[in-house]
Amino acid sequence: MEVPRLGHNLPSPMSPCDGMVKNLSLDGIQLCEREGNKSQDSGIVEMEELPVPQNIKISNITCDSFKICWDMEPRVKERITHYFIDLNKKENKNSNKFKHKDVPTKLVAKAVPLPMTVRGHWFLSPRTEYTVAVQTASKQTDGDYAVSEWSEIIEFTTADYSTVHLTQLLEKAEVIAGRMLRFSVFYRNQNKEYFDQAREVNGNRMLPAVKDNSGSHGSPISGKLEGLYFSCNTEFNTGKPPQDSPYGRTRFEIQAETLFNPKTNLYFGDFYCMYTAYHYVILVLAPQGSPGDDFCKARLQALDVTNNHFLTCTVDEEAGAGALVFRHAQDVILEVIYTEPVDLALGTVAEISGHQLMSLSTVNAKKDPSCKTCNISVGR
Repeated sequence: MEVPRLGHNLPSPMSPCDGMVKNLSLDGIQLCEREGNKSQDSGIVEMEELPVPQNIKISNITCDSFKICWDMEPRVKERITHYFIDLNKKENKNSNKFKHKDVPTKLVAKAVPLPMTVRGHWFLSPRTEYTVAVQTASKQTDGDYAVSEWSEIIEFTTADYSTVHLTQLLEKAEVIAGRMLRFSVFYRNQNKEYFDQAREVNGNRMLPAVKDNSGSHGSPISGKLEGLYFSCNTEFNTGKPPQDSPYGRTRFEIQAETLFNPKTNLYFGDFYCMYTAYHYVILVLAPQGSPGDDFCKARLQALDVTNNHFLTCTVDEEAGAGALVFRHAQDVILEVIYTEPVDLALGTVAEISGHQLMSLSTVNAKKDPSCKTCNISVGR
């Protein structure tokens, strides 16, 4: 398509700063990342006759796209040649004031029938609040533009990863999962006070809590799914759980088949790293028909419990009597979320002999957006 020739800056209702222009093309839309103020604009002429977009509507929102439309007066439609769209992340009052500020994004598109789809993973991130405003423009014979006033500012929030995006993450995780090792117990480390409260306040039960915001920013389970974190990774040389933990020196251990059996569904939840060589895979175990199972069915990729790259439960034909064998992937750290309360009487609580390695905690850990191993080509 023809790339509009704009002046050095584009007037914006939201961006009063100076800056340089960077152009990128996208499906008939010209992307201009810039900051500018009205006083410095050249090549733009305001014209009263051009209508200000009214009644702006945002629809079909995904993690990296949305549709936008607005009302226009039919009598001037033929004069409008382009749309200017001013898209910005909504300011967070609690954000770090010393952090580099995101450059506002200006989209320049040829006038097409509405609604128009805006798509681009380099300027749209999942689960993020944005503001958007629109101008109509008419390209003049000398290459300059007559523009309307800016419309009102509309706010919207992008969506979580879809099952399509999660499948892409799953396929990346499968590449590095490694061989499968046998294990026999799930374990959960906390401080002593946590288990005291479980006994004295919660009826001897560990109760599900809402998952934190660790992992991929677009994960559909962060801040929504309730569950209990368990580990199952074992030391290569002993085949037993490690004696160190980031989460506390008191450990609850439970036989694997109590939580994971043919009546349990298994889901892939996320794949991420934290600026280290370690990669984490989040899996969800949900008893069939439970509220957690219903939540996951609508949002996550189900795995075959007997045949996948991360966590399996199979019948040991040699042992007979329906004995189950459990295996976990060797080369990734598994974080297993169980969606139901767990009674302490079903396992044992004891102190580990190792250390509490706080530096390895993944609580609210942010994913490394530059890692090529665990990122996909949508917002991080």
